[in-house]
Amino acid sequence: MKNLPKVELHLHLEGAAPPAFIRGLAQEKNIDISEIFDENGGYKYRDFNHFLSVYEAACTTLTGPEEFRRLTAAVLEESSEQGVLYGETFLSPDFCGGGDLGAWREYLAAIQEAADASAAAGGTELRGIITPIRHFGPEAAKPAAKCAVETVGDFITGFGIAGAEDAGEPRDFAYVFDMAREAGLHLTAHAGEWRGPDHIRDTLRDLRVARLGHGVLAANDPVLVDELAESGVMLEICPGSNVFLGVYDKLSDHPIDMFVEKGVKVSVSTDDPPFFHTTMTKEYQDLADTFGWDAARFRDMNIDAMNAAFCDAATRDRMIAKLKEN
Repeated sequence: MKNLPKVELHLHLEGAAPPAFIRGLAQEKNIDISEIFDENGGYKYRDFNHFLSVYEAACTTLTGPEEFRRLTAAVLEESSEQGVLYGETFLSPDFCGGGDLGAWREYLAAIQEAADASAAAGGTELRGIITPIRHFGPEAAKPAAKCAVETVGDFITGFGIAGAEDAGEPRDFAYVFDMAREAGLHLTAHAGEWRGPDHIRDTLRDLRVARLGHGVLAANDPVLVDELAESGVMLEICPGSNVFLGVYDKLSDHPIDMFVEKGVKVSVSTDDPPFFHTTMTKEYQDLADTFGWDAARFRDMNIDAMNAAFCDAATRDRMIAKLKEN
């Protein structure tokens, strides 16, 4: 499974930071965040809200552009080892200069330097999706949206929203999504991980996104499943994350196979892989073991993912050609 070519559309850059990398930065900077690690050196947390606190504590070590360059290089090295041809990552200006546009440009240059190096070396090709943090509130989302609008280009191609799903309603963020849409950015939003079908419908109506981060609780409404299949909205599904966080008790309970059978477009990603003790290879192997997915099913899924990717047509065509070689 490791050598099977893969496309990953749902990866949080800071959430993909290896624990050893964060511990090393903390030691360099004399920052004491020892409480966020378990006895084996991994991240530890009690529940989803505590996970967000641990995530933000880990981010306190990422204090400048150089740290983000190193982080991006480390994450892309892992992605390349997992067979990821093309990836998209969520980037939060809140964690990269506090939403200040000038500071964000410096962080972005450092991140893009690492991404360019990966692509030049034949590794994973990366694009960035800027995400305000939902639980910081609608007003705090506006500086992030300005950063997105001012730096849209070959690397920054998308806009979304992450954070605690129960904070506010989708319509509260319609203004910043309108800003991003007018600037030509592709749109996605986390929805349907913790809140159900009504929240998914509100997100699709009020934010007019082409993809949904997670979206799995759409399975609770057969009519919505049919609507998703008809509309072609892509679900960025992270099965290991959903099971680890208790959205589903075990993978066999997960609706991803049902979505595929019903014609809903899905992709598979790791979300925050070291937090959930997963990799892209593990995700694929678990799906093969649980649902009997074979190489052809993964290939077709990844072609769907590339068709929904936030990239230029030339990159899309090149990646699909590579996928079809296998």
